[in-house]
Amino acid sequence: MERRPTLSAARADGIREARGFALIEILCVLAIIGLFAAIILPAIPHSTTRARLESYAVETAALLKADRNAALRRQTRVTTHVDAEARAIRSGVTGRTIRLPDDVVVQAMLAARCADRTTGRSIDFFPSGMSCGGVIALARPGMGYEVRVNWLTGGVEIVPQKLL
Repeated sequence: MERRPTLSAARADGIREARGFALIEILCVLAIIGLFAAIILPAIPHSTTRARLESYAVETAALLKADRNAALRRQTRVTTHVDAEARAIRSGVTGRTIRLPDDVVVQAMLAARCADRTTGRSIDFFPSGMSCGGVIALARPGMGYEVRVNWLTGGVEIVPQKLL
């Protein structure tokens, strides 16, 4: 005499299989979504936020202040190099470079001559605390900051700008 499984046991086996199959299905869908996200997200352009732009202005001001303080402390001339085309500002003391992203417009208004020498690409700080002065403007659509260096005092200030 052969024994056949009862109907309820056969249904229970079928339910277990269906649940297992649904779980595998969900995992496959999540894996496909993850692959699409990994491919698509890097292609979405990330623009510089207002807070990040302000952070770049604060970093620039801190670098300039550190160079001025080093000139006073060491009693020597310190030159901070500003390369607007390469989007970089390099400290004359530490060599630290601030690199700005491509979506930030960088403009530098620097002295053409300072202390009997041609500059145009740098802000010089002197042992007396004075400087050649200049303005470094950082902007994105709708917002901008100017980092200003006073030629007489060598003081550095950040001035917000509203752009159209």
